[in-house]
Parts: sequence; C-alpha cells; structure tokens
Amino acid sequence: MWKVQQHRDVKKSLRKLPEPVRRAFTVWIGIAETEGPVGLRAARGFNDEALKGVWKGCRSSRLNKQHRVIYRVENEVVTILVMDVTAHDYRRK
Repeated sequence: MWKVQQHRDVKKSLRKLPEPVRRAFTVWIGIAETEGPVGLRAARGFNDEALKGVWKGCRSSRLNKQHRVIYRVENEVVTILVMDVTAHDYRRK
C-alpha cells in the first residue's frame, strides 16, 4: 500500500480543472495507492514517463491529452508526492 501526498497548491489547482480531469486524477490516485509507480507505468492510458531537465527526478502521467500529473517517488517505498497537476506546461513556478 502506497501513500499519496499532495503539495498544498495541488488541491487549489484541482478546483479549477474540468470534471473529467478531476475524475481521471481520482482514478490515478487509486492506482498509485494500491500498486505504486509500477501500476502507473503498467496502466497504458497514463503513459507514465520520467522527466528531464528542471524536472529531473520527477515523473509525469497523462490524465488526458492536455493535463498531466507531475510527481516524484520518495524513499522508493512508501510515499508518492504529487507536485502538480498541470496543463502540459512543465516550466517551474
């Protein structure tokens, strides 16, 4: 069992997103909590991949054509920290 933590800004940004994206994020959390990163990589629709550049060390999962979940795995065992749910704009804020 994995624990998914959300950055404090994620909850605020989720309110602004369309309902289908919020539902996909809920499914994403369910898979992340039960199967961890291996399950996210196995779920074909999420197209989970490692990121490069300023986001090196983080991963990205696709919620739809435009929106991505950016996250990193901490301690390789227990915690997935969701960094951002973004409209495919990987620039740091």
